[in-house]
Amino acid sequence: MTAPVGSAARPGVPDVFDPRGYADGLPHAAYRLLRDRHPVAWQEEHEVLGWPAGPGFWAVTRHEDVVRVLKDAGTFSSRLGATQIRDPDPADLPFIRRMMLNQDPPDHGRLRRLVSRAFTPRRVERFGAAVRERARGLLTAAVDAARAGNGVRDLVTDVTDDFALLNLADLLGVPPAERGLLLDWTRRVIGYQDPDESGPAARGPDGRPADPRSPAMLQDMFAFARELAAHKRRHPGDDVMTVLAADDELATSELEMFFFLLTIAGNDTVRSAAPGGLLALAQHPEAYRGLRSGAVGTAACAEELLRWHPPVLSFRRTAVHDTELAGQRIRAGEKVVVFHGSANYDERAFPTPHRLDPARSPNPHVSFGDGPHVCLGAHLARLQLRVLYEETSRLLPTLTLAGQPRRLVSNFINGLKSVPLRLVDEEHG
Repeated sequence: MTAPVGSAARPGVPDVFDPRGYADGLPHAAYRLLRDRHPVAWQEEHEVLGWPAGPGFWAVTRHEDVVRVLKDAGTFSSRLGATQIRDPDPADLPFIRRMMLNQDPPDHGRLRRLVSRAFTPRRVERFGAAVRERARGLLTAAVDAARAGNGVRDLVTDVTDDFALLNLADLLGVPPAERGLLLDWTRRVIGYQDPDESGPAARGPDGRPADPRSPAMLQDMFAFARELAAHKRRHPGDDVMTVLAADDELATSELEMFFFLLTIAGNDTVRSAAPGGLLALAQHPEAYRGLRSGAVGTAACAEELLRWHPPVLSFRRTAVHDTELAGQRIRAGEKVVVFHGSANYDERAFPTPHRLDPARSPNPHVSFGDGPHVCLGAHLARLQLRVLYEETSRLLPTLTLAGQPRRLVSNFINGLKSVPLRLVDEEHG
């Protein structure tokens, strides 16, 4: 694909593609300029971090336009080119399209209904009780470790990474001895743009970095999914993999892709949102005091923290036919990328968007997407986040930053690698 006529990046149009631009947080000034002057702006997809250049894409930054793209699967397809900014290898597309995330209605709806059967009210209730116990246990252990040391602990490594991982492992029914694999896979697939997370990049035959989402790079995860499903058929439990393994309508290849989706998205949504929400509360002590006192409801506060720190930064669609968006002509086959972080701060949808308002209502954030692909596990993510914020507010009188947070280098996930907090006052340590 060549760049559309007149669409080359113009002077004054900021680059929101480069993953390195997110290492300091959401690029609010760039987002604001795009929303105000170039709401559908052509972005050059330059070579970066060893990854090859791409054909470019349209960046969609206003809330109204983001919602339109996400809702209109007939015009903006998840299937044609999948949902990541970078184009997959054409040879990998049939494989990638097996995943529900990369399908369009009606095929997408069938798979969504199948997996929804696993989330029964009884299972969700049991899950909620385990989540609360885990949040309390991890936070208590972090406070004890802080008291035994210098009063400071890393919220990510001590609490939120394990919180997200162990909750997911419980939900899926992954044996304790193998739960570390889930985090390893998540880091490899989600953090591939960040050397701290991905480690040395695997190389393909051409010497370039191998796509971590390609079939060749996921065989160990799929083999584990098949082995776990076989185990669940012999030894059923009260978990999602038992339900999926027993479903005759689900092909083996579909089960593998469900395991991939639940493992990666199910882990990283909470893994990214949880420390982001707690960091926001640490930076806004008046909001945290309101949460602790009960002046602010936990559910409303959790929604505002999701708006403030969306776990996902962007999702890609592909134009099915020639169309127009915010006055910009888009041709069939061109990439259209929505930016959740920009939409969540759009002044047209959110009064005073740069004020953290734990009681904000209405709060139509798009942190879990919109339309047919709205996050399948959003209710479970919300449950985990509410519980974590409740238990934090009960156990920690204050949240005080003890150092500079470190963020993930990524244009896809709004991740935090480190959030050092003072959990115990030095005079009371």
